Amino acid sequence: MPTLFPEQVEEFICELDAAVEAHLGWTRRILRCAVLRTSPGRDVLAHDAHCRCRFGQWLGAHRSRFSEIDEAATIRLSHQHKRMHGAVRKLCSAILDDGVGQLADLEVFEASQVAFISELAHFKTGFLAQSARLDTLTGLPLRYGLETEFARFRSSANRLGKKVVLMMIDIDHFKLVNDTYGHGIGDQALKHAASIMSAQARKDEPIFRFGGEEFLQIIQVNVAEDAAVAADRLLRAFRNHPMKLPDNQPLYLRVSSGLAEVEPGEEMERAVARGDQALYAAKAAGRDRWCWADASVAQPRKSANAAEMPVGQPSLESVA
Repeated sequence: MPTLFPEQVEEFICELDAAVEAHLGWTRRILRCAVLRTSPGRDVLAHDAHCRCRFGQWLGAHRSRFSEIDEAATIRLSHQHKRMHGAVRKLCSAILDDGVGQLADLEVFEASQVAFISELAHFKTGFLAQSARLDTLTGLPLRYGLETEFARFRSSANRLGKKVVLMMIDIDHFKLVNDTYGHGIGDQALKHAASIMSAQARKDEPIFRFGGEEFLQIIQVNVAEDAAVAADRLLRAFRNHPMKLPDNQPLYLRVSSGLAEVEPGEEMERAVARGDQALYAAKAAGRDRWCWADASVAQPRKSANAAEMPVGQPSLESVA
């Protein structure tokens, strides 16, 4: 599930507040129209006024973000917004034509405005709650929502006849990054790693910052071996997308992963523990590789062996 970085959440909150102010301002425009018989503006009188206003355009561009919070509420918000614009258009058009608006239109406007503002408040709370569950550095969700996603994936997999695999991911030699380049570069490395993981994950494969330099990805696959393909893909992605240091030199980060296929009825804690054990096995086998839980031997690095390292490009091992 796509997530919002904290600064994006702040932007959304500002847009929501601006929408409330702008639409409350309509009351003044309607009053001036009623008293002075002045036009409230073509943007208000147009049949597609709900699409022309700033909020309407912004809502259309970010509808998926609203749907992530609450799809049903998103539909209600859009409906009330359109309904409110329609009532205002009828009121103002009638006043400009013959000086008399209809009580029914006024009541629709008042009711839809109250409902509109209520829905905006609901989303404001939702965005703030989502922000509280995000890691401020990487923008990834923290582990607090993991149980909910785990249950959702397992339920979906049972229904579709698929398998769920947890992939525990750890940045190799991360302490060396901090010790060699400083914690500022270490923070950049975490953000860089998170962006690579997010780019490699499918749309509905959440990645959590599990703690420190460790991450967890939930994968739903037809057969367990498909998760190994994803793990190989992640190794290649880190190899092919180095992080740039301040002097523009590339720094190749490496990751190790532990894969645990969730067993029928297995509790999340046990699956995570098995994934961690597999991660430790991958580390012990030399890092920069993945390992299945309960397997005795770490899997070799397919298409990610040392011979493929571009000549002259530093890896973390080279600064050890």
